[in-house]
Amino acid sequence: MKLNNLGYLLKEGFRGIFLHGFMSFAAVCVTVACLVIVGSFSILAYNLDVMVQELNQTSEILVYVDSSLSDAEARSIGTRINLLDNVQQSTFISREEALEDFVSDHDGDDAFDGVQAQDLRHRYVVTLEDNTKMKETDEQLKDLPGVVKTNAAYALAEGFSTIQNVLHMVSLALIAVLLVVSLLIISNTVKLAMYDRKDEIGIMKMVGATNSFIRLPFVVEGFTLGMTGALLAFGLEWVAYDAMLEKISAVDALQLFHFVDFQEVLLPMVTVFAAAGMFVGIVGSWTSIRKFMNV
Repeated sequence: MKLNNLGYLLKEGFRGIFLHGFMSFAAVCVTVACLVIVGSFSILAYNLDVMVQELNQTSEILVYVDSSLSDAEARSIGTRINLLDNVQQSTFISREEALEDFVSDHDGDDAFDGVQAQDLRHRYVVTLEDNTKMKETDEQLKDLPGVVKTNAAYALAEGFSTIQNVLHMVSLALIAVLLVVSLLIISNTVKLAMYDRKDEIGIMKMVGATNSFIRLPFVVEGFTLGMTGALLAFGLEWVAYDAMLEKISAVDALQLFHFVDFQEVLLPMVTVFAAAGMFVGIVGSWTSIRKFMNV
């Protein structure tokens, strides 16, 4: 394609945006709305995922040591625990430390007066790398010499895993639906432009214009609409997220929730918004023009 032809086709593509100003405006607004919703839900899902992972780290296994073992023998079990694949960290708690915790938890309860350190066992608090493998790791811990029993919160770990899986599935489903909506809007916008110019397209076909020569202005139009919507949506998302974090930081009751800074998700958001804008713009215009090529 000659350079002057390319310039003409690009100019025609941009002209089409203003020629159908209202529909172009509507397409950009819908694209912005869809991408903002997708972006907001994605950031929320990411933050919830981070929170769940942090909570997941609080799911621990208590490992109780045989009371007949000496202090040195009880402490040596920690080495074998740390050698297990899924163990992130093990913390030794002596009988005396366990008694202090027990007394503080039951302060003022006369029923537990007289409990001595010798009545308790040495124990380990074991933190796992992957809580979805808690059951397998628990079985390995039970098989270690000197371990008499363990206490693992399977239900809690499975609950966290279920929450993460649900968040991922809902996020993917919502993103897919909103991308389809944006795609249809831009496609319909280009179709309206095509109806207005179908006679012109027919004449161009009869004088020998190629399909690519006819199609390119509409692809440029769709691409421009999609990327304009993506750019506006990204800026709006950034401003709104920072404003939300500022509001949250001013409320003491919400300090329990840890939200990441926007800079942490900046690159993925730029990539996703740009790819989504390009996709809905180009694919929407390309698919809508096919039926008009058979003149």
